[in-house]
Amino acid sequence: MNSNRTFTMLKPDSIEQGNMLPILNMIESSGFKIIALKYKRMSRDEAEKFYSIHSDKPFFNDLVSFMTRGPIVAAALEKDNAVEAFRTLIGNTDPNDAEEGTIRKKFAKSKGENAVHGSDSDENADIEISFHFDTDEIFS
Repeated sequence: MNSNRTFTMLKPDSIEQGNMLPILNMIESSGFKIIALKYKRMSRDEAEKFYSIHSDKPFFNDLVSFMTRGPIVAAALEKDNAVEAFRTLIGNTDPNDAEEGTIRKKFAKSKGENAVHGSDSDENADIEISFHFDTDEIFS
């Protein structure tokens, strides 16, 4: 595990609203180094696998549909204490409860369309980075 790496995904709502570059700029301005970046559309199978932890929840099908309705941006990030620092930067899942100056406060529309995903642990960061990137696609 690598405590100085985390994973983020700009969700389809971010891309649809034209917020890709402003969010990436916010990430870089907060001291994160982008070490891998991919603009893609997730297949239904990929989304189901990525969010498999939620497969028994009532919102799972809506989540998969949301994540596959348009392109996403996947990114591996590097910074000291990356997971915790990034969770602070993105803010609460519900933008109404997010701190001022966070990505979700500024760009999210709702708890369901909350602009970005961020890893919640070092272990999950490694899993999520490996899900979207081969080792030769990561530059640090």
